[in-house]
Amino acid sequence: MRVLRTSADFRLLWLGSSLSLIGDGMTFVALTWLVLDQPGGTQSLGLLAMCYTLPVFAGGLLTGPLLDRFDKRYVLAADSLVRGAAMAALPLTAAFGGVPHALPFVVAAIHGLLKMVPLAGFPAAIPDLVPPRDQDAANALESISFSVAGMAGPALGGLLIGWFGSMSVLVFDAVTYVLFAVAALAVRRPLPPAPATDAGGVPAGALFSLLRDRVLVATTVAFMAFNVAAGMLTVTGPWLAKTHLDGGAQALGLLLAALAAGELAGSVLAGSVLAGSVLSGARTAARRLVAIAVVQLLAAASFAVVAVAPYVGFLLVGLFSAPMTVWAQSLRMRLIPPRLRGRGFALLRTLMQATPPAGTALATPLLLDGRLVAAAALMAALSGLPALALLTGRRFLTPSLHNAP
Repeated sequence: MRVLRTSADFRLLWLGSSLSLIGDGMTFVALTWLVLDQPGGTQSLGLLAMCYTLPVFAGGLLTGPLLDRFDKRYVLAADSLVRGAAMAALPLTAAFGGVPHALPFVVAAIHGLLKMVPLAGFPAAIPDLVPPRDQDAANALESISFSVAGMAGPALGGLLIGWFGSMSVLVFDAVTYVLFAVAALAVRRPLPPAPATDAGGVPAGALFSLLRDRVLVATTVAFMAFNVAAGMLTVTGPWLAKTHLDGGAQALGLLLAALAAGELAGSVLAGSVLAGSVLSGARTAARRLVAIAVVQLLAAASFAVVAVAPYVGFLLVGLFSAPMTVWAQSLRMRLIPPRLRGRGFALLRTLMQATPPAGTALATPLLLDGRLVAAAALMAALSGLPALALLTGRRFLTPSLHNAP
């Protein structure tokens, strides 16, 4: 992609982030395996999952002000060094006598607390590194990183655990954090905090002014609903592998690989082919909003396909969900004022990260009763109705778009 050739600073930050994401994918497997090896390990998996997820919400509230007050290079580097030290604590304690029972849970909680720093910091930095014409491509590359890490991270983690043990994976992840910190500090272009006129602190009401932007609210609500359906899919996949598909764990791996492959293909298309054709020339915010709604409707239809052709359905969900993510992120970069980018992305991404657990709660009783068709229909409705509302209500949203390119 052109953005990798023309922006050395973006390329450096993206490579560091991508490597760190792969390390994180490996570490989840390693921590899970460590906990399973402890007495009562199976019962402790729920606690590990809570440590990974619950601190994210508190971390999201803390992350935004840091990103808006300090140079984002230093915030990203500090986050990487802290999390790298946390990961290194496990192999270090193992080398000097043994791992305390609680330490894996503490490490998982630190990871969860700081998770929103790169999730909000990386997109908040893109407008400072990349011109508007290349922002779709830059956002697509971030999505590609998540897809590749989702495929490669757990697989590599499993291999390394089998060959060298869980601690080797944690050492690798600690090294990737250090490399990400080095990459962030090597970025030559400053990723500045809020302008000097706001340096004393932006009024609290300024952040909530984002919630008066109709497009930001509408797209965020649509994505929150979509993520409820995505949460249902995380339960549906294992259930299908166990009850309907041949191969058991291998079938689950193939479903997840199909989803990730679809996301990878959709990200590439969104950042290159489709961005250059569907949205070329008149890359107006209004046309972008329509494009987001259309691909979300296609993704909603793909959830229904899961009931009759699971592998195809998973592939299509990934294929159509990636462009809506890429294009919506580019739209937010145009709508969120520079002085609020850190807090804006932290707030919106935290809200969107909050809804998948609701999907798991909705899917479980339906699947326990064997009601796959009902679960697929509910996923399609949850993701499709908000997208339909975006399409039919776009005239109501137009006033929020008149200043967006």
